[in-house]
Amino acid sequence: MSNIKLDDKSFTSYISEEKINEVVNRVAALINADYKDKNPLFLVVLNGAFMFAADVLRGITTECQVSFVKLSSYTGTSSSGKVKELVGMNEDLENRHVVVLEDIVDSGTTIEYILADLATKKTASIAVATFLFKPDVYKKDFKIQYIGLEIPNHFIVGYGLDYNGFGRNLKDIYVVKSND
Repeated sequence: MSNIKLDDKSFTSYISEEKINEVVNRVAALINADYKDKNPLFLVVLNGAFMFAADVLRGITTECQVSFVKLSSYTGTSSSGKVKELVGMNEDLENRHVVVLEDIVDSGTTIEYILADLATKKTASIAVATFLFKPDVYKKDFKIQYIGLEIPNHFIVGYGLDYNGFGRNLKDIYVVKSND
């Protein structure tokens, strides 16, 4: 296992690039099957989901469009419990099939915020695709339609996920060492 240091924390290998690619291909195949001929709008949650979204979208074979929303709910290694909208969406979503692409769903606070906003837009349908899901801390009632991997409640970095802005560029995912 390899170890890395980001800012003031140490991390160790957790999910390999090969496993990430396998998961992304599976999620893209499921979305392709469900949205064939529906021209979905993919709503990418920045910053964390940019790598997952880019890889999933390269695997999408149906006509589609892409938009972005930037929200923040994390400070350091923990969720603040409050969502702050930094960049919002401005597309007309009426009668559109919207697929939200998220890097990780843990407590569900961010995705709840997005879904509440989308519920006011008269969409044809709304689905959520997340690369990672933490069922042990998930506190919401809505269904996540596409889950790449379920993981325990560990703090992780890499593949778009960061610690204080560091680590998003890593090809693998790393977990924080508990002795830090």
